[in-house]
Amino acid sequence: MTINGLRKIASAVLCAGLLVTAAACGTTDGSESNSSADNAAKFDVSTVQEDKAIAAKVPASVRDSGKLTVGMELSYAPAEFLAEDGKTPTGYDVQLSEALGRVMGLKTEIKSSTFDTIVPSVGTKFDLGITAMTITQERMDAVDFVSYYKAGSMWVVQKGNPKHVNTSDLCGMTIAVQTGTVQEEEANSIQQQCKADGKKSVDVQSMKQQTDAATNVAMGKADVFYADSPIGGYAIEQSDGQLEQLGENEGTVLQGIAIKKGDTAMAEVVQQAMQKLMDNGDYLKILKAWGAQSGAVDKAQINPAVKD
Repeated sequence: MTINGLRKIASAVLCAGLLVTAAACGTTDGSESNSSADNAAKFDVSTVQEDKAIAAKVPASVRDSGKLTVGMELSYAPAEFLAEDGKTPTGYDVQLSEALGRVMGLKTEIKSSTFDTIVPSVGTKFDLGITAMTITQERMDAVDFVSYYKAGSMWVVQKGNPKHVNTSDLCGMTIAVQTGTVQEEEANSIQQQCKADGKKSVDVQSMKQQTDAATNVAMGKADVFYADSPIGGYAIEQSDGQLEQLGENEGTVLQGIAIKKGDTAMAEVVQQAMQKLMDNGDYLKILKAWGAQSGAVDKAQINPAVKD
């Protein structure tokens, strides 16, 4: 695969493949600018208006700071990733976060972090975690959620499936996933089942960044990668025909905004602000700008019921 093709998979965030330093990829904690010409070309967040009634309900600890800090894993295009300058956050989760802040009368500040550290950091390092995160009961034991999107899981292989991957029998295969995701849990379950059945072992490659998982498949270092459907679809779209979906999407689930456990006031404000964006059409405009409207929902819920 060409270097240009690797760049396109995740809009210049495939740092491992391009031998760029990890710090430039945003894998360490730190503040990031939320102004972006890239964003402006997609949807003008500055048109989102403050709702004074909602803003008045923002907890004083957040309101007095004047900003809404949001933790994200910035390697998950098109939800959240770095623009071509290698430092500016962009994507539909970024714009939804900025829109939420504006409804609350706050300036949104995106904080870059690895996916598996976001839940433990909500309420300390971040006010919210917004990072294409599936709502699970295990996570709800640690944080509260407001639902805002739905996605399935997608298997992605090299074009033509040269490794002859069969999702009904993955024993003997190398599966690339992102650390801390639902897909990693499922891959580990497959690994355990193959072992219990006495079949060839499964190698689960757990990567800190989803883009590294996509890169490993594109370069033949893994046989298949497993990701949320919008992320897998975007990787395929940007791969210059080097990747393709294998089979159909599986298991549509809700994704949510993570909030400090027990912070009822903040959960209610986030739910009301997101519902306002859904009702006035800005939410769908943002998703459409990124080709992600298939995952739209029409109701934001606090701690919705989820399947075990």
